[in-house]
Amino acid sequence: MSIKICVEGGGEQDRINALCRKGFSEYFAKIVPNNKKPRIVASGSRRSAYDDFCTSIRTERNKYDLILLLVDSEDPVANKHTSWQHLKQRAADDWDKPQGADDQSAHLMVQCMESWFLADKDTLAEYFGQGFLRNSLPGQANIESIPKADVLNRLEHAVKPTTQKRYHKTDHGFELLARISPEKVGNASQHARALHTLLADQ
Repeated sequence: MSIKICVEGGGEQDRINALCRKGFSEYFAKIVPNNKKPRIVASGSRRSAYDDFCTSIRTERNKYDLILLLVDSEDPVANKHTSWQHLKQRAADDWDKPQGADDQSAHLMVQCMESWFLADKDTLAEYFGQGFLRNSLPGQANIESIPKADVLNRLEHAVKPTTQKRYHKTDHGFELLARISPEKVGNASQHARALHTLLADQ
């Protein structure tokens, strides 16, 4: 089984792309066996991730058994909406599911990658060390209900007293992604759990 995942993250610099690929690869390595590790494509922007996914569906369906898109939802996902329905109805996206893709090919980090970190506060506290304001982070068990702005603002506030001073997606985000527990993330996010289940069952 060969898997390719086009993810939102990375950028034009090789170093950032490498950090993104490493972070997602190490995260997913905790879910799938070594011989089924997915190929991670650090696409940069969410639109670039969608474009990469569409190109892969059109040109590489015979090369991979599974081609997936993984982006932030940016906003709350309406009850019972599929990922593709969310990406279509969100005005800033208005993305159609490309011909040849199935309903399970799009997945969402709800509402952003940093939301996943809130499911594993132990790892956050260990990573940032002394001064980290763990109790200032949102306490909801369902991390998907926390607005993206609140996730980022509260994380920034929690990090401020530490030696790092501020949270930076490139400097910290992908390292944290590699360290957090997928089990905890799946328990706190139904969309993450669906992605984990799909990958684990391949």
